[in-house]
Amino acid sequence: PIFQQAGFEVRKYRYLDRKTNRLDLDGMLADIADAPEGSIFVMHACAHNPTGVDPTPEQWKKISEAMKARDAKVLVDMAYQGFASGDAQADNAALRKLVADGHSIMLAQSFAKNFGLYGERVGTLSIVCEDEAEAARVSSQLKLIIRPMYSSPPIHGAMLVAEVLGDENLCAQYYKECESMAARIKKMRTLLREKIEAEQSPHDWSHITDQIGMFAYTGMSPETVEELTRDHAVFLTADGRISMAGINESNVAYVASAVNKVTSKRKLGEH
Repeated sequence: PIFQQAGFEVRKYRYLDRKTNRLDLDGMLADIADAPEGSIFVMHACAHNPTGVDPTPEQWKKISEAMKARDAKVLVDMAYQGFASGDAQADNAALRKLVADGHSIMLAQSFAKNFGLYGERVGTLSIVCEDEAEAARVSSQLKLIIRPMYSSPPIHGAMLVAEVLGDENLCAQYYKECESMAARIKKMRTLLREKIEAEQSPHDWSHITDQIGMFAYTGMSPETVEELTRDHAVFLTADGRISMAGINESNVAYVASAVNKVTSKRKLGEH
């Protein structure tokens, strides 16, 4: 709705293969090739929301080449840096690849989740320009847009982020805490898969541990999700996305058992 309200014609490109709950690279590349020249592509840098499916470095190379062939502009959405792998530098690998390949990049970065500042709506908009003259033109246009919208944003959250990242000790502590958060989520992925498999599930749940970030795309249909919520009080979105951050060692066995009960006689994916 945001892009439509701004006057853009919005089209979707293929991303998730629902049969495997993994990246549909061939479909994605075909849609990029079919897009009009100069199209703007919105890409998630890491911890793709809602699927948890990130392209590999080799896949990013192919995606970058395909967009370059269409003279595409790229708007990179980065909301989970540090929460994907636990390494903030590793999580920006795709962004650095796109910049190195010479793409026209706009980066919308949020600190809402990885700094625990959701209510502050803290973030940055960065645009990679060819030279100083282009940067000046872009800056003037952004000011014309920003002035009638909000003029001056709230400063409290931004000052907190700047304080943490600008202080050597606080920054080191922050990165360590991001690493521990990501490690916990990875552990919950492993436990959830192990517990479901221990229930003698007939399905392949390897996609749970292959995915990354706060969310897991389970492959469950809306009907399955409805039953899971109604009969077992396990809550997730209708498309089968579950928050891994809500799973812990105390509830993972219950969640796994409930998931197995509602999926054992149904197919995963293909909905």
